[in-house]
Amino acid sequence: MEEIKWDIRRGAEIYRTIYDSRLKGWISVGKIKRGETVVWRSGFSGWRKPEELAELASFFERYEKLQLRKREGKKLKVRGFPKKRSIKNILIIDDEKDICSLLSDALSRKGYNVALANTKRGAMLCLKKESPDMVLLDLKLPDGDGISVLSKIRRTHPKTIVNVISAYGSEERREEAKNKGAGSFIDKPFTEKDILKSIRRFHKA
Repeated sequence: MEEIKWDIRRGAEIYRTIYDSRLKGWISVGKIKRGETVVWRSGFSGWRKPEELAELASFFERYEKLQLRKREGKKLKVRGFPKKRSIKNILIIDDEKDICSLLSDALSRKGYNVALANTKRGAMLCLKKESPDMVLLDLKLPDGDGISVLSKIRRTHPKTIVNVISAYGSEERREEAKNKGAGSFIDKPFTEKDILKSIRRFHKA
């Protein structure tokens, strides 16, 4: 049986005599989305939205289900991060030098190799030189937001685990850090025990 022929109008542009299979294919891959195009065929009383036509509905549904699966897959991938790994080298990024010093001493006594940075710029320089196993990251830095540092680490050092430390731990901030790939969120003030627990959570023996 001969395929149905359509006219398709998208804005000021008109494609003439498009075959049925091509129209359905365009819908299935998202080239034609809901509300963006109108179609006409002999027997219609004027231009219609393709999503209003029962014979095309399933092709929109197929595309939208595929997009939903992709979004859910990405979300699970982010929230599933990180996998456990051997942790030896730790970078502490915090503008409070006293905290950095205390943490460095405590972690060094436990056998970790520790590097320190008090600014976003200093952190970026450290990350150019080495790829730490874990970063302890304060979100409030004098020359930038720690979230931007977190995003940078996720792009350039995807295997590095980032545990966020902050005195501003609102639910929105926690959610943002998790969505950006943070392994955990540690509220200030914290204890040495809290930090060691956050490290052991991701350490692979």
